[in-house]
Amino acid sequence: MSEHVKVEATFKVNPDSLDMLEKIKTQYRLPDTSKALRVLLDYCAQDGNWDEIFKKIRCHRCG
Repeated sequence: MSEHVKVEATFKVNPDSLDMLEKIKTQYRLPDTSKALRVLLDYCAQDGNWDEIFKKIRCHRCG
């Protein structure tokens, strides 16, 4: 699949996560929150340490 092809997907996020994407969009003058999410996903895929990202529980909603 070409890297320029985008598919539509539906995700459920908490309101504060959507607020964060809105803040990123505004602060970095991105066209929409979808672009903000794609940038975060690209970072995770290319530069992120998956064990560091996913093995630590960070959910501030879980108590």
